[in-house]
Amino acid sequence: MAADEGKAPEDGQDKQKKEVSPRRKLILIGLVVVVVILGGLYWFLHRNEVETDDAFTAGRAVAVAPHVSGYVTELLVNDNQFVHQGDIIARIDDRNWRAQRDQAAAAVDIARAQVQNYALLAEVAKKNFPGHLMVAQGQLQQAQAQEFRAETDYRRQHGVTREATSQQNIDYATAALNAAKAQVLEAQGNLETALPVIPNIASTEARVSEQQATLTQAEAKLREAELNVEWTTIRAPHDGWISQRNIERGTYVTAGQTVVSVVEPEIWVVANYKETQLTHMRPGQKVDIAIDAYPFLKLKGHVDSLQLGTGATFSAFPPENATGNYVKIVQRVPVKILIDEGLRADLPLSLGLSVEPTVHTE
Repeated sequence: MAADEGKAPEDGQDKQKKEVSPRRKLILIGLVVVVVILGGLYWFLHRNEVETDDAFTAGRAVAVAPHVSGYVTELLVNDNQFVHQGDIIARIDDRNWRAQRDQAAAAVDIARAQVQNYALLAEVAKKNFPGHLMVAQGQLQQAQAQEFRAETDYRRQHGVTREATSQQNIDYATAALNAAKAQVLEAQGNLETALPVIPNIASTEARVSEQQATLTQAEAKLREAELNVEWTTIRAPHDGWISQRNIERGTYVTAGQTVVSVVEPEIWVVANYKETQLTHMRPGQKVDIAIDAYPFLKLKGHVDSLQLGTGATFSAFPPENATGNYVKIVQRVPVKILIDEGLRADLPLSLGLSVEPTVHTE
């Protein structure tokens, strides 16, 4: 009896186990089915979504550099200050540049006076040279007439008998003829000198053109000097935030040296997607953007473009895959994503923030 009573509980437990096992199996099967359904539903809902955490905010940070060298006399901006296009960032000591401008202005005045002087000489030459030619021609004709008269008298004195004239008359006629011939030679020389009227006028006009070129050169130097004076004032090239201020009052800066950077308000996202994720990605597709710094911001955007080259291709030391030991690595391609909505004016995004974009490729 005691043995039978001991076996009774054990038989009850075995029977309970047999009854429980099928129930557990059903529960487990049900859980698996639910998980599969939920997983399938998640995959179905997100099958056209491509996301990555290798993404960052990007924008344009323009380096501002002066055109001229000098000591900074005024610094009118602070770090991270917002400036508008044309706002003064700093001023450079302009005393030497103003002196050069004054010298250039004086050179312009001198050159302009020279142009006026040579222009007046050219006008005088246009009138004088033709007059000199006419005078020389008249003098030659007069000298030739005197020569003809003297030669006629000379022949007359030698054509009569000795009794009809005197030696004094003969000597006088000879001297007069020689003097007349000398006057003709002199008049011919004067005429030869006065003949090149057109070349002489052209020469004076060439001097005017030369001085005009000198004036143009002086005016160009004056404009350059005025620009140098204007460039001693460093202005913001566009709206944005001051960043990386590298100067203080009294700092000596050189032309081309970066003094500050101005970050433009326009911000976008550069996402480095794996090449296997680009199969269905196209420009224009919608993008959801989450920012680690501001998780409460829900940004919307779209794919702007895909870079025609992997990140490794444009690195400082691109890979050389022609070597013997090659290991295939999944490449990443930068994708530019523009932000369409969700930004807040009181929360400007810094460059380089980590973001997680999700591209809807349907």
